Amino acid sequence: MTTKPKAKSRILEAVHETASDLHRLGFIDKRKMRKYDALCMEPVPEYDAEKIRTLRKNLHLSQAVLAAVLNTSLSTVRKWEIGDKKPSGPSLKLLDLIERKGFEALL
Repeated sequence: MTTKPKAKSRILEAVHETASDLHRLGFIDKRKMRKYDALCMEPVPEYDAEKIRTLRKNLHLSQAVLAAVLNTSLSTVRKWEIGDKKPSGPSLKLLDLIERKGFEALL
């Protein structure tokens, strides 16, 4: 279950691939590459309470284990699952990574 972030279109996918090659070769700096990422790639999806709970249960993880993997507190995961809070920043990216590539991607 390995997939890469999806481009918004085939043209933008080609632009991003070219920019990635130029970055790898040192012609584009990291800052400019982030702009290409934002322009060409679809944003990380939002995770609501039900989606987080379903993801955790499908992976057969406890809230405590998920919290440890995401380097957050147990109470934060509980609040996500009841809808009091929403994940953001690194936690949102890690949830997306777990969903796309599986739990083993973080180990």
